[in-house]
Amino acid sequence: MNRLWVRLSLAFIAITLVGVISVAVLVDITASQAFRQYVARQGMAVQSGMLDTLAIFYQQHNTWNGVESVLTSFPGNGAGRGGRGRLALLLADSQGQIVYDEQTARTGGTLSADERANAQPVIVNEQTVGYVLLSGNVNGTLPPAAQAFLDQLRTILLIVAVAGGGLAILLGIVISRTLSAPLATLARAAHAFATHDWSIRVKVGGTKELAEVGFAFNAMAAEIQRTETLRRTLVADIAHELRTPLTVMQGSLQALLDAVYPLERSEIAILYDEARLLTRLVDDLRELSLADAGQLPLQMQTVALTPVLQTLVSQFAVIAEMQDVQLKLEIDAHLPNVHADPDRLSQVVRNLLANALRHTSEGRNIQITATVDVARMVRICVRDTGEGIAEEDLPHIFERFYRADPARSRARGSTGLGLAICKAWVEAMGRTIDVESVKGQGSQFCFTLPIVNELSNSEI
Repeated sequence: MNRLWVRLSLAFIAITLVGVISVAVLVDITASQAFRQYVARQGMAVQSGMLDTLAIFYQQHNTWNGVESVLTSFPGNGAGRGGRGRLALLLADSQGQIVYDEQTARTGGTLSADERANAQPVIVNEQTVGYVLLSGNVNGTLPPAAQAFLDQLRTILLIVAVAGGGLAILLGIVISRTLSAPLATLARAAHAFATHDWSIRVKVGGTKELAEVGFAFNAMAAEIQRTETLRRTLVADIAHELRTPLTVMQGSLQALLDAVYPLERSEIAILYDEARLLTRLVDDLRELSLADAGQLPLQMQTVALTPVLQTLVSQFAVIAEMQDVQLKLEIDAHLPNVHADPDRLSQVVRNLLANALRHTSEGRNIQITATVDVARMVRICVRDTGEGIAEEDLPHIFERFYRADPARSRARGSTGLGLAICKAWVEAMGRTIDVESVKGQGSQFCFTLPIVNELSNSEI
């Protein structure tokens, strides 16, 4: 009883029964009343010859005065008319004014429009000179033939009502099952999804609302499956990244304890470097978890971009010189101020420079540019002439722990999170970061920042 299709079916049955019974009763009453009036009117006019007699009377007297003597002379008139039930014989003139009422209640009154439509006209010389009407309740006994016809009509109405009601109920049950079937399928899919069957999807169809629910479920399922895949990959990557420095530290400490290596500064320096790598990895993961939760702390303010970029270039100048890589800074003259978080902006550019230096060989160069683009935004780009990124790796370059190197080499000191952090911080400031690269020719990472004096109040 608590199923949707059962409740819908019961609702269809109830509505159908009420509708069929109401229509059947109304039709029976209306048809019976109309048929009785018809039979009474026809019987009066045809059997008694009353219309012909009234026409002769009016032709002789040219008035309806004294017509009572004619009407009362017909058999069955007066008290004998009780066989027709509570019907009263009315005679009206050509204007509809009642000149004779068998029960004397309406004499001098006027026929209504409906009464005139149902009355029998009295015609003299092709002109209507009066109307004859049986007025009142027509619940009397009908002739056998007429009663048989009325009973047959009622039987036909009953059969039609039962057949129509049954068909409507059957269609209602079918429609109820059809409407509820997608919801049942969706429920089964949800239960299967709850058991970690991430591949389950539902067929989108049915009404617009049900199709939207199915589409939303499939989109949700795809997103959950993608998130779960990323979560599993992330857990595996974190375990992999933590295992390496921990293994190095554990092995070095065990060797020191076993006196395999002497306790020298060089050994301690190795342990210290691994500890720093672990610390940086944990800090990076914390920032990314805040980004996932939408809780990255920002201090948005007006930033003079030129000194920020000059400071960063000077910080990396020594490292670039040691790698025999030329570092260039090209910025527009009178570069406008931008709206950004200065610390996070520095971190993004710092990560991009570190990534560029990591993948640029000796004798080549790295270029940092800051220009105002056609959209009136300051566009900052870091371009290297290093090894470049293969086309199949470009869609994944901002994913966590993703490295184009299949061997996942850590020799260069990368945690595999730098570009993911860049993406998180740029998006937190309401912008996007993109990459262009050709294998063997280098890569270019660019992002934009809004100019302060062109910000709307809502952006500030």
